[in-house]
Amino acid sequence: MTPQRCVACDRSQEEIPLITLLYQNTSFSICPQHLPVLIHNPHMLAGKLPGAEGMSPAEHHD
Repeated sequence: MTPQRCVACDRSQEEIPLITLLYQNTSFSICPQHLPVLIHNPHMLAGKLPGAEGMSPAEHHD
């Protein structure tokens, strides 16, 4: 079994806790440090997460 790795920083589950994402019938992982990137700047994951360049960032309601 291949160890899961963060889509943003490529660290493994042996190095840092990972959160599993289910997207387009595939399992991806992201570390807590990069979860805000997925939420607020998903375009920064282009080339690492399919379709990230077309994802809209979360709306802020401050």
